[in-house]
Amino acid sequence: MHVTVLSTGGTIASSDDAAGAGAAPTKSGAELLDAVPGLDAYATADVEEVAQVPSFEIDRETLERVGDRVAALNADSDVDAVVVTHGTDTLEETGFYLDAALRPSTPVVLTGAQRMPDEVSPDGPANLLAAFRAAAAIHERDGSGVFVAFNESLHAARVATKAHTSKLETFASPGPGPVATLDHAGVQFHRPPRNEADHVPATDLGATVHVVASGSGVDADLFDAAVDDGAGGIVLQATGLGNTTTALGRAVERTAPDLPVVVASRSAAGRTVPVYGSVGGGEKLREYGALFAGDLPAHKARLKLQLALAADGVEPRDVFETFEAHGD
Repeated sequence: MHVTVLSTGGTIASSDDAAGAGAAPTKSGAELLDAVPGLDAYATADVEEVAQVPSFEIDRETLERVGDRVAALNADSDVDAVVVTHGTDTLEETGFYLDAALRPSTPVVLTGAQRMPDEVSPDGPANLLAAFRAAAAIHERDGSGVFVAFNESLHAARVATKAHTSKLETFASPGPGPVATLDHAGVQFHRPPRNEADHVPATDLGATVHVVASGSGVDADLFDAAVDDGAGGIVLQATGLGNTTTALGRAVERTAPDLPVVVASRSAAGRTVPVYGSVGGGEKLREYGALFAGDLPAHKARLKLQLALAADGVEPRDVFETFEAHGD
């Protein structure tokens, strides 16, 4: 099996500046592979340096560049799998983007680290080895899709989320759980490895979509500012089943007929469902024309809406839940 590694930076490639300027990516992808003995037992590999940034600085151009390379490698018959080394802060967004926009037939596994290579017991080498092991196991099963390999677990990119700021077991899959777990005996799959995100046939992230969060006493100032700024769409990070303050509900009422508004929940698990009939309640938001993100968190719903706005022949209501009648 042959793997192409796309290196983008992140903690897995970072070191702390001796002068106290803070940590930054310094190690190349080749150096990361050299630090992991035994990789050649699973695959041969080559490395491409796509970026060298912490993931919280990954911009539209960088994300699209990663997508372009994954698309090209997916079409290359000499490449059996792709491994992406990445910072953990936005790793789940890159994974979701690749899954939704590309639906690759070649296994794509993202990984990273919570500890830098120069810290005690760095986790990067183990996670990179897990990515290779998982990629080989998926390839052997003729599987496909985009995944996150971390701390001996394999997560589908659609549901993977960073659940803790610093613990090694940071990635979780609320709801379905991991696709597989890794141990000394091999890779144990809990469900078939496949693309789990809805396909939205576009890669362009040029549409401006703002996320506005609801909460106790939140007014509509940020929502209205996003509209006045010419946003192509808005994702509401609502509470519970998909409810907002009265002020935000009124903003949706005057906006949703002309601008796509997608309601996500700030809850860690479960899906948005329109139930409550007060002004900011989900049922009223549905009546006003809002769409619903299901179990996607706001940051993934934002990417999905950007793709929908760029896709030919696709309307946002085609890829988000509409709940045409209460209780459906």
